[in-house]
Amino acid sequence: YFGAQVLHPSAMEPCIDGNIPVYVRNIFNPAFKGTVIQGRCTSLSETNKAGKVVNWRSKQGEIPIKGITSVDGVSLLTLEGASVIGGAQVAERFMGSMAGAGIDVLMVTQASSESSITIVVPENMGQAALRAAQSTFELELSRSNVNGISLTDKSLAIVAIVGEGMALQSGVSATFMSSLAKANVNIRVIAQGSSERQVAVVVDGDDASRALRAAHMAFTLSQTMVSVTVLGATGKLGSALIRQLNEQRESLSKKMNLSICVNAVSSSKKMIMGKDGKCLVTTSDVNEMLDSDEATGLDMHALTMALKADVNPHRVVIDCTNDDSVADYYAQWLNSGANVISPGRRAGAGPMERYNEIREAVSSNSVEWQYESSVGSSLPVISTLRDLLQTGDDVQLLRGCLSGTMAYVFRTMDENTSFSEAVRQAVEKDFAENNIREDLSGVDAARKVVVLARELGMDVSVEDVVVESLLTDEIRNKEYTGTREEINAAILEDLKSLDEPMLKRWKEESDNGRLLRYKFYVDVATGICQCKLEGVDNKDTLYRLRDNENLIAFETSRYTTSPLIVKGAAAGPELAAAGMFADLLRIGRGFSAST
Repeated sequence: YFGAQVLHPSAMEPCIDGNIPVYVRNIFNPAFKGTVIQGRCTSLSETNKAGKVVNWRSKQGEIPIKGITSVDGVSLLTLEGASVIGGAQVAERFMGSMAGAGIDVLMVTQASSESSITIVVPENMGQAALRAAQSTFELELSRSNVNGISLTDKSLAIVAIVGEGMALQSGVSATFMSSLAKANVNIRVIAQGSSERQVAVVVDGDDASRALRAAHMAFTLSQTMVSVTVLGATGKLGSALIRQLNEQRESLSKKMNLSICVNAVSSSKKMIMGKDGKCLVTTSDVNEMLDSDEATGLDMHALTMALKADVNPHRVVIDCTNDDSVADYYAQWLNSGANVISPGRRAGAGPMERYNEIREAVSSNSVEWQYESSVGSSLPVISTLRDLLQTGDDVQLLRGCLSGTMAYVFRTMDENTSFSEAVRQAVEKDFAENNIREDLSGVDAARKVVVLARELGMDVSVEDVVVESLLTDEIRNKEYTGTREEINAAILEDLKSLDEPMLKRWKEESDNGRLLRYKFYVDVATGICQCKLEGVDNKDTLYRLRDNENLIAFETSRYTTSPLIVKGAAAGPELAAAGMFADLLRIGRGFSAST
């Protein structure tokens, strides 16, 4: 029998025969109702007469399994070779050798090709079982009729789902196996009885807890819990995200049966992790936690090891840092079964070798890398582009404005408001990047262009984008020192030297009925990607661009009379955080069995 050794089957027989209810209660939680077991389940023949097979999800509110249990510390003993094929006596002798040695066989499986037989035995009986099998098949081993008898050298565990409701209900095994796959748990052996009341698998011992949790959540025996690590949690993006998570915590629990557990946060210098993967009590100001004695110096290797050791099957890392050194860890996290959300563009527009490595990790591990917010903040730009491509549309040209900062500056700038003053206002409203030169040089827009171009299958790097910088070489290359605020103040002061030439350019376009807009193009046919400042007339979609809006026009083989346009506010930490939150919920929906 599996699980806690409290009720042995023989102890249950009088209760079954007398239809006596058995109450299972938790001594550590006596107020909890517990479980009542009563009556006898139907026989196999009775079950088979029941009728047609139905999918278990069609029975709303009914869960087909009654329990999930495990047995730790087991080993696999495998007999394989040509003589096993079609040899009924081989199986008899193999099992007889186990009985003769007093080995407790927990599970038996045989390959459909009949070339191997595997049994599951307690780990402490493994060597005795191996010796018994080798002794029985000594002659066949010497003649190579049996290729080998092997015993696993790593501690394994059996995880089983049990329930009367599993019989004649399709999709139960699929749900179980899918939950383990999403949790990155490898299955070594599978067994299911013909009564359809139990499905058991053997997994690595280290993965047993994760497998149990994954199965619990898949069958909605517990809430779907997502372990979240937030890097750069003290910045504007990270703080806004945690604030939104706290505000929606109760709603997510009620409406989506989803629990978001933030169990690790970091700044650029410190980090704090919940002990044994437990949730941290997050507040809007994470600095309080990072100033506590429990916080340690930021150690990306230690954080990665903790992420791999987390037994929660649903793990997500949200990288709010926009740091190249952090992006270097993405492939490791994805290969360990964790999902990654990145609002920054360092990975999506970074070195192609690293980009391909991340992509390979995603496709190989049933995990997701979400970066919708890296281009259009909370706007559905990448998802729209993917929908077009996956439905067979031929995307020919992308154009528009991807910089909320640039949109605000050229919407605000006029004869009364100078270029430098418009930039200052954009900084005050939190529309600009931390380093405002990334906005004004066009580098930030170029990175977004690269992310989109790569979605289109183009082999493009930032260096390939033709970019018009609004900065002089002196300002772009100057080394500024001090705090971020002091550096921005110094840059804004230097930008005053651009007020006159920018006003001149504004007047030239205005006199011809045009407005200045910082525009991007991705031309698939020519392979040309560019970002430049140009005048647009009232027929251009960018003419009516508002303060902090982004606009992306999709010209495709289907949208011929007019382009598909995605437009909306897209600057500021609150909108970017909403985009990350949406990415997290996309991943969470995939985890939840109810969806």
